[in-house]
Amino acid sequence: MLPGLSFRQLLLAAFLLIAALLSGTSVHALFTLERMSVHSRETAGQAVRLTEQAQRLAERTVAMERSARQYLVLDDPAFRDRYAEAWQQAKAALAELQEALPQAPAETFNSWNSYGEAAWTVLQADQAPATAVDPAPAAAGKRKQAARKVEARKPDQRALFQAFAHLPALNEQLALESKREVERRNNTLSNDLEQQRKMLSFQVIGAIVLAVLLAFWFGLWLSRPLARIELAISRLGENRFDQPIVVKGPADLRRLGQQLDWLRQRLADLEAEKSRFLRHVSHELKTPLAALCEGAALLDDEVAGKLTDSQREISRILRQNTQALQTQIEDLLRYNEVAFDAQHINRLPVDLRALLYKVIDDQRLQWVARDLKVEVEGGARTAVLDPDKFAIVLANLLSNAVRFSPRGGTIRFVLSGHAGRVRLDCIDQGPGVAATDAARIFDPFYQGLNQPQGARHGNGIGLSIVREYVLAHNGEVQLVAGPGGAHFRIELPDES
Repeated sequence: MLPGLSFRQLLLAAFLLIAALLSGTSVHALFTLERMSVHSRETAGQAVRLTEQAQRLAERTVAMERSARQYLVLDDPAFRDRYAEAWQQAKAALAELQEALPQAPAETFNSWNSYGEAAWTVLQADQAPATAVDPAPAAAGKRKQAARKVEARKPDQRALFQAFAHLPALNEQLALESKREVERRNNTLSNDLEQQRKMLSFQVIGAIVLAVLLAFWFGLWLSRPLARIELAISRLGENRFDQPIVVKGPADLRRLGQQLDWLRQRLADLEAEKSRFLRHVSHELKTPLAALCEGAALLDDEVAGKLTDSQREISRILRQNTQALQTQIEDLLRYNEVAFDAQHINRLPVDLRALLYKVIDDQRLQWVARDLKVEVEGGARTAVLDPDKFAIVLANLLSNAVRFSPRGGTIRFVLSGHAGRVRLDCIDQGPGVAATDAARIFDPFYQGLNQPQGARHGNGIGLSIVREYVLAHNGEVQLVAGPGGAHFRIELPDES
């Protein structure tokens, strides 16, 4: 993915992607809350307007009835005009209510309009044309005319009062419908708010989970090449140059992997040149060394003549040192052969306990001569390994423990299993490994500080051979810190 980008660019892109995801979710939540806030304000405003229109309709109805009654009593056209004005205002409020109450019964509005129209019809029918009358003679007859007019209005008044008797009930019904509409809108708003809350909750949780997954995936994807680089460096430090170094991922890490692989090849060439040099030097030294050994033997056998005591001592020194030098050269050649043989492992299922008993029995003369005891603890353990090469591992561990153990001491081998691996511990009662030697104890030709008194110094390749063969079996060998003697632990994969 995006092979042309560097590690820092990909890391920045990962942070930006996660930040964009969380920011987008936050912005969407803000817009949703703002939209719901506007909706809530609109719903509240509509509820207020509905209440105002219902209250206005009731007030205009009362004004209509009052104006109609005053007109009937006082017979003043101004009260009829007031009625008409109140009626127009009431009809406007009624129209707004009808538009805002789609679920209200239509006959309610029709009834209200019909009763208002009927009242207006009565008031218009009561209107009489004006006539010119002589005021003086007509004073007496005017009262009679008024009495007759009141008597004639009684049927119309009953129709008018009957119409106004129905309007309050209709107003109450419309007020109730307004209240129901407000409740319905509030419930709808509450449901919308609840749905939006759930949706926002799901979105926020989903965004957080997705951000965590993206962070985990990016971290895993970006840390994988770093782990490969770390493993490659560890192998280079362990002189394991057989596997090529391939790093996949960002461009800069791939370039670093290529440089490490170049370094691996260069170190492998240097190691091969060193091995060839050691072999050549060793072989070149063996011929004159063999002549020296042969000459020292001839002198010691007095072939060239009788030796004096001083000459015999010189001959002994020559023979002893030439033999030691020959042993060291042979050990050097043997270590080079081990480094080559470690790459050719013939794996077989082997009873590790039986192989350990065989190695102990082969070295019986060595540890019996020092009055040592060798104990094996743990049950039978089967491991897939090369029996010949692992026998060399066990033999080197045992000979190293015999060399450093005090006379009459005990050497313990403990077989166990741990976390899907076969574990072998070798514990002696010697002086142990000095703290300054712990880091380099497995290096070839390294001599530790705690050497046994009176013993010939070793060549320092025994534990190196142990490490080479154990690593070739995909295992691990380590020095376990603790009081007392040396404690070496080998762990192998349990492939049985």
